[in-house]
Amino acid sequence: MVFYIVRTKGTGLVGRCCCTSSRRSVLAPHPLSVSAKWIHVAGRQNQQKGNAMNVFDRHTKLLQRERAAKNPDAPVYDYLKEEVGYRLADRILDIKKELKVGLDLGCGRGYVAKNISDIELKHLYMSDLSPSMLETAQTPENIESTKIVIDEEKPFPLETRSLDLVISNLNLHWVNNLPGCLREINRVLKEDGVFLASMFGGDTLFELRSSLVLAELEREGGFAAHVSPFTEIRDIGGLLSQCGFTMLTIDVDEISVGFPSLFELMWDLQGMAENNAGVNRKAHLHRDTMLAASAIYQEMYGKEEGVPATFQIIYMIGWKPDPKQKVVPAERGSGQLSLKDLHRLDEMVRDAGMEGRIKFMKDMMDEDDKNKKE
Repeated sequence: MVFYIVRTKGTGLVGRCCCTSSRRSVLAPHPLSVSAKWIHVAGRQNQQKGNAMNVFDRHTKLLQRERAAKNPDAPVYDYLKEEVGYRLADRILDIKKELKVGLDLGCGRGYVAKNISDIELKHLYMSDLSPSMLETAQTPENIESTKIVIDEEKPFPLETRSLDLVISNLNLHWVNNLPGCLREINRVLKEDGVFLASMFGGDTLFELRSSLVLAELEREGGFAAHVSPFTEIRDIGGLLSQCGFTMLTIDVDEISVGFPSLFELMWDLQGMAENNAGVNRKAHLHRDTMLAASAIYQEMYGKEEGVPATFQIIYMIGWKPDPKQKVVPAERGSGQLSLKDLHRLDEMVRDAGMEGRIKFMKDMMDEDDKNKKE
């Protein structure tokens, strides 16, 4: 499932959706004449607190989000987070469980909250690191909500086992102590509570990263990190398990966005507040290096309509275990299908017909009722 957006020259965007399901347009005019300043913060030294190394400068990220929130053209840059937020909200509908109280951690401008009006949720806490971003967040209809400022790297101002649902949309990739944040999420969840999140994966912006590395090597004889590191999908499952989550479901999606050149891509990243906030980031990038990077980007990845930028999205679902729920294993020898016949499963289902399918579903329901009574 790939969502492709084309960023056009001038003042507009044209979107093409290659998904099987319908998607609403999240595109808006894009003025390039707005002046903006880059934020550079001194003091680029790795700091270590306990067992967590500070890879990201959280104060710089706060300033970036504050500036993005106060930008009068902020909705122009919401197209990516709007799309991922819509997909994440759609996954909540698959949860067949009563949800009363939830938390939208790192809600931004309300990318998930405004899409969950159909969920039977009584109260939703909306939080963000940036007070200005939280102020502009759109609240869900027909659901009572409360906005609170929460730093993901500090203890949450919420009671233990008080939430049925925690969601986070494209926010956790800026957290230094990710295991500590996941443990805090586990703490505030009730038993049998669910955690849903999306975050950028390791292959995000690989075109931009490689182009800048090659350009800096050519023009300056060395290179620095200009794209923040992202979590690899192979590490997500281990992190969730270590933090107490079970019944994990992790999948990956890719969204490709087309831009006229590298410069429009970097402009939009700044508008999204997704520009680099690494502790050891380089304070200045020479103009010659930028021009060389743009030429390399176009040569290596360019197409007739411009250059693509790939965003790898990792979706994850984890449940907090409930000691009261006991899983009773089936009796030995009760299986009705041999593993060696799995390749014939479709054929066996067709041969069983509708009566066989109804009998199978009835047996499954009877077995569930039996386990609940026990």
